[in-house]
Amino acid sequence: MIDLQSVTYVVEHSGRRLEILKGVDLRVARGEKVALTGPSGSGKSTLLALIAGLEQATSGQVLIDGRDPRVLSEDELARMRRDTMGIVFQDFHLIPTLTAQENVALPLELAGHADARRRAQELLTRVGLGDRLRHHPLELSGGEQQRVAIARAFVTHPPLILADEPTGNLDPGTGREVMELLMRLSADWNSAVLLVTHNPDLAARADRRLHLTGGLLHHAPSGNAN
Repeated sequence: MIDLQSVTYVVEHSGRRLEILKGVDLRVARGEKVALTGPSGSGKSTLLALIAGLEQATSGQVLIDGRDPRVLSEDELARMRRDTMGIVFQDFHLIPTLTAQENVALPLELAGHADARRRAQELLTRVGLGDRLRHHPLELSGGEQQRVAIARAFVTHPPLILADEPTGNLDPGTGREVMELLMRLSADWNSAVLLVTHNPDLAARADRRLHLTGGLLHHAPSGNAN
């Protein structure tokens, strides 16, 4: 599903060359759940952006479901993201002028599915928001907004889910509920999950834990998810 080999990412800042990623190797199989931990600024979100095709590696190989994002056109990249992956952000990234149902249906409508609204309703009901279909994001709690965001990520049944601190803005109890939902839906559709988190309890739910520090990827040290 994910195959990264010797991936580097270098930026120029104020005349200085900064190596954010230094030869990262990462493989994630279909259905596998992998947690990525590391200190703030270590490049975790950059790594997700490379996988999503939002940034390009300076060197190395990036393959997502056998495809190299760097050789795709913008339209092809958009279709790859739409068909291959769902992305869950810390800040929800819902469209405030759309209802919960409209937010979830949007990826399907962009793909031309005539039954987008029905499928969105079914999935929102499944995540416990069947009575919130016509509510706008500002009318929902943080936990409810993240449930909408998760439903939107899964509505196309993608083989890959990228989750960047999905519980970072939630209280611990709500965060555990959201994480349980994320894991349950990914198991139902055999989706691979790459989860960025600082929470050791959430990281422990994954099949594997990796730690990014100094631009290098390691097996996570026991008991430490910082």
